[in-house]
Amino acid sequence: MPNVISSAIQRFYHHIKTYFAVALDRSAAWSTRCGAALKGLASLLGLGIMALVLYAIILIPLTPSTADLRKAKNEQPSVLISADGKRLAVFNRLNREWVPLSRVSPNVVNALIATEDHRFYEHHGIEPLRMLVGAMRTVIGDPEGGSTITQQLARNMYPEEIGRKRTITRKFKEIITALKLERAYTKKEILESYLNTVPFLYNAFGIEMAARTYFDKPASKLSLLESATLVGMLKGTSYYNPVFNPERAMKRRNVVLQQMVKRKVLSQANFDAIKGRPVVLDFERQQEALGPAPHFAQQLRKWLIEWADRNDYNIYQDGLMVYTTIDSRMQAMANRAVNRQAEGLQAVADVEWASSSDRLLSTSTSAYIERRSRVQRFGYFWNSRTDLVNAFIRESSAYKRAIGEGTPPEEALAALRKNTEYIAKLKEQKTRLEAGFIAVDPVTAHVKAWVGSRDFATDQYDHVGQARRQPGSTFKPFVYGAALEQGMSPNKQFIDAPIEITLPNGAIWKPSDITAPSGRPLTAREGLMYSKNTVTARVMLETGPARVAGLARKMGVNQSPLDPVPSLALGTSPVTLFEMATAYMAIADGGEYRKPVLVTRITDKAGNVLASFDTERHLAMSRDNAEQLVDMMRGAINQGTGQGIRSRFGIRADVAGKTGTTQDNSDGWFMLMHPRLVVGSWVGFNDARVSMRSTHWGQGGHNALLVVGDFFQQAFNARLVDPAAQFTRPSESIFDKAIDIFRNIFGADTKPPAPQSPSSSPPKEPEPSASPLDALEKLIKQARDVEKTYVEWRQRIDDFLNSIKRLFSKTSNF
Repeated sequence: MPNVISSAIQRFYHHIKTYFAVALDRSAAWSTRCGAALKGLASLLGLGIMALVLYAIILIPLTPSTADLRKAKNEQPSVLISADGKRLAVFNRLNREWVPLSRVSPNVVNALIATEDHRFYEHHGIEPLRMLVGAMRTVIGDPEGGSTITQQLARNMYPEEIGRKRTITRKFKEIITALKLERAYTKKEILESYLNTVPFLYNAFGIEMAARTYFDKPASKLSLLESATLVGMLKGTSYYNPVFNPERAMKRRNVVLQQMVKRKVLSQANFDAIKGRPVVLDFERQQEALGPAPHFAQQLRKWLIEWADRNDYNIYQDGLMVYTTIDSRMQAMANRAVNRQAEGLQAVADVEWASSSDRLLSTSTSAYIERRSRVQRFGYFWNSRTDLVNAFIRESSAYKRAIGEGTPPEEALAALRKNTEYIAKLKEQKTRLEAGFIAVDPVTAHVKAWVGSRDFATDQYDHVGQARRQPGSTFKPFVYGAALEQGMSPNKQFIDAPIEITLPNGAIWKPSDITAPSGRPLTAREGLMYSKNTVTARVMLETGPARVAGLARKMGVNQSPLDPVPSLALGTSPVTLFEMATAYMAIADGGEYRKPVLVTRITDKAGNVLASFDTERHLAMSRDNAEQLVDMMRGAINQGTGQGIRSRFGIRADVAGKTGTTQDNSDGWFMLMHPRLVVGSWVGFNDARVSMRSTHWGQGGHNALLVVGDFFQQAFNARLVDPAAQFTRPSESIFDKAIDIFRNIFGADTKPPAPQSPSSSPPKEPEPSASPLDALEKLIKQARDVEKTYVEWRQRIDDFLNSIKRLFSKTSNF
């Protein structure tokens, strides 16, 4: 076969060569030369046509298949469903609402066919003569569309596969796809699909969203003039945009009306009566339906796309039903708590930064809300911190764009400073308080609520899963947890005194607290309860930064890098709120890490289960030590920095938690654990250089705690969380008390450790020191283990005897 083709090509080449040789032979007769030239040109033309046909055949597999086209006809977006059966979000490919042709005004259909493709019902997808005329007009510099409605639909449906550039390849793909569409769709389906996929600017796709955007009405109610205006935009949406170019849009609308007259779907009299009327709009941008948990939905969209790609599904076409762990009732409560409390805290920041006085106005946000309307919000901050404001300007895209255009830096800065609209927008952006919130069930690891910011439309940045901020003192439980794992007693004493620690780079780290050191011994329990930095630093030195970082990673802080240095004890390594909630979930569930679950199952549109999901788990710390840590953090709520949960919100349930505040009040954190729900919140500004002004309102116990307390109050009142649930209390043993007594008599940390010498390597883990006290402690621990075993067996025997008694009791009843 290859030999036959090669031979045919050679003969064809020989014929063409002969024709042009005769045409160029001056000795031959003129008529002979002309005939040979025409034959040669005809042969070349035939060769070109054959090449184009062959190229078209090659492109056929590169266009959507007929099966794909039929599948697209039944396209259904994926839907997120909450754990309690409510719709959370719909994953549409575009911002549109698909409407059947019966819900589209006939004026639209008539205007479309008359203007774009008057032989629509007669052709089979393409108009060869029309395409030829369009190509010739393009060559002479007066381009005119030669595509039918079917060809335009092909581009709308498959913009990536077909492309938008004016190339021969695009035109061939468009033609092939149009022919396939005519076989897969009826004419009515083609019209319906076209009207639901065509773009109309302002993120509006399809005739329904266009009607709502420009005329604030459904497509079924569009008048003749409104229909002609929208159809007229199809020639060039930006050029004929009626919002910015009403006169141009009006002229184009009248062209559409003239075409309707020409195609006899509109009378000349009617046209003459209405052609002078102006374009009247009722413009309003149509926002995509965000749903109650938009940040959660966006997080899930990324994951779902990856899952669908691996399993040969399309989230925009296949109608997947995604059953999530979100409880819509808890989500609504979380949204209310974030909005309500963040609004009050915003008022605090606005008022406190409005004047030069740093006097605390009130410990209630209501006083600030009442005063806010009478002050210039953030006025003192903006006017007194010139260097910082200049830095904000230099970091902005407007400044960088001006520099890129050749404007000298100082001139660009001065010009932007004088631009009141730009400065107002920059000030609003930089001084907007933000918040993040998450709630997780520690038993099932199901995420029940997720709020990524105060308003998704304003700030899409997710402060749960994306934002990495220093966690402050909320990181301290990992320090004490690692110490418990190394055998430290919660009642071991440390001196609350100044401490200096030399870091590897030679710098001296001096952790301090808001209040001056008392100089008295505090137990480890009290150190965590009252969030004492000096005590925590001593515990860190005994335990070792590497062990602390290792425990935090095992418990769930495993995506953000943790720097194993002494200052890690105070939460200096930025982490996400999602990671912190995961780790606290491990504490609440007896030391077992569980990977949070966002989705329980995925089904097709018929209800067939395609995949089910469960958590991954491993033991991160011993149950006994986890119970001890919960008990220590219970003290932080009952007596320590988290007392506001009880005093302000009246919560009496068995809860444990920890507040967190970073340097200069840049971040406020609060984590709260209940046996059936772990909740965390972060409050701060997107730019950490902006912070709450007063020490009072800058503390996590006075800002982030409000969000958590508000949520829990709602959840308890609605009985969505059992207020009677109890954590398991740590076991009491006489041997534990004996160890504490001996430790505190002979081994209390009564003086600060000497400063470490500078070293280029990370601090080493402390070496265990051998002493008679350690030997005694070892014996007591062994005795404690014997006691524990005895208690367990005694409980088993009691349970067995009780079972026997119940059995005999039932027998006697017969």
